Amino acid sequence: MILRGDQVVLRRVTEADIPRLREILATPEVARWWNPEPEEDMRRRVEGEPDTWAWAACVGDEVIGLVETWEEPDPDYRHGGIDLALHPAWHGQGLGADTVRTAARHLFEDRGHHRITIDPAAANATAIRSYERVGFRPVGVMRRYERGADGTWHDGLLMDMLAGELR
Repeated sequence: MILRGDQVVLRRVTEADIPRLREILATPEVARWWNPEPEEDMRRRVEGEPDTWAWAACVGDEVIGLVETWEEPDPDYRHGGIDLALHPAWHGQGLGADTVRTAARHLFEDRGHHRITIDPAAANATAIRSYERVGFRPVGVMRRYERGADGTWHDGLLMDMLAGELR
């Protein structure tokens, strides 16, 4: 499956994408927010996990980032979610917002979700502004939500968007 945004194309990750995606996650600007992964973890992303899909974000033929869409399958809590990491060389060009918008459109229109969440680090102001441009709203701070690469716990910001709020 291919998802097309205004500037980006999202396609399912392949084995051949692993070195590039690991390189992206290891850049200091990305690793600050997204811990680098061992190769076996990246292979699991390629193979697929229940209710989770990994996408390569591309501009032309170049892989610029990793996007994950996931779903909560319990019918009483059913919703989708998005995670994103873009190579810093592509920051500041509206590509993050286009990527998130494209993934959100897929979750709403193709997968039938009524609500989507995203959970950036509370200190990642750049990502938060990008997600707000797409239509996400802050829900609340999740204190000591995730362990960072430095081994300490960091706050996360839970954000969500309802169908009809996508910009």
